[in-house]
Amino acid sequence: MVKIICGEKGKGKTKIMLQKANDAVGETDGSIVYLDKNSKHMYELDNGIRLVDVSEYPITGMDGIAGFICGLLSGNHDIQLVFVDSFLTVSDVDAGGLEKAIGTLKQISDEVDFVLSISLEKAQIPDDLKEYIEVAL
Repeated sequence: MVKIICGEKGKGKTKIMLQKANDAVGETDGSIVYLDKNSKHMYELDNGIRLVDVSEYPITGMDGIAGFICGLLSGNHDIQLVFVDSFLTVSDVDAGGLEKAIGTLKQISDEVDFVLSISLEKAQIPDDLKEYIEVAL
């Protein structure tokens, strides 16, 4: 399953993502991973959540982030939930490539659920992806 939290930059998507991740700790039996472009939010996350600063790794493009996620999943079969903050930045995808990127994650999502923050207004999200929007700011 893929869920999207969307809205313009600075509207509070990260705050919602952090809250959802922390809330999920008590509701999820497996592991939770939080991918971000930096480690700025390390102390805002429950210590049961693994924060990964993707800028520390040579990841480029959606294929790179998909491979990275698959590597995480192959190394830890208990991962049930992956949060990706600043998805467009982390995956180096623009609005035009969003459908393909979400399609790639949907292929992986048989094993894990994804929650993505995307810095686009709801109107900018392609119609085929609107069903995945959980929160629009």
